[in-house]
Amino acid sequence: VQLQASGGGLVQAGGSLRLSCAASGSISSIKVMGWYRQAPGKQRELVATETSSGTTNYADSVKGRFTISRDNAKSTVYLQMNSLKPEDTAVYYCNAYRSVNDYDPGYNYWGQGTQVTVSS
Repeated sequence: VQLQASGGGLVQAGGSLRLSCAASGSISSIKVMGWYRQAPGKQRELVATETSSGTTNYADSVKGRFTISRDNAKSTVYLQMNSLKPEDTAVYYCNAYRSVNDYDPGYNYWGQGTQVTVSS
């Protein structure tokens, strides 16, 4: 599985950005797609995920501001980020978890990361 992320950039506080991540390759059996982020000096953290059945999960810090969505036909996941804050500044990584069956522990795939910078 290859993941190609795009859409990062520089925005002022209160602004919006939309990230996209297109999956290619062995995309069958992808169970979960989502976004993680890593700020300088901090550990990578979950931002939002969505399962193939549409169940979403958000970090508390982004609830009500960020929206994750998937286009299964395009094997693409999006992250709409509104009301951005300086603390949202980080490198955002696309993630896909693939598992072929209940006995397969699965594997996580990562995109190359896209920088999001929010100025105050």
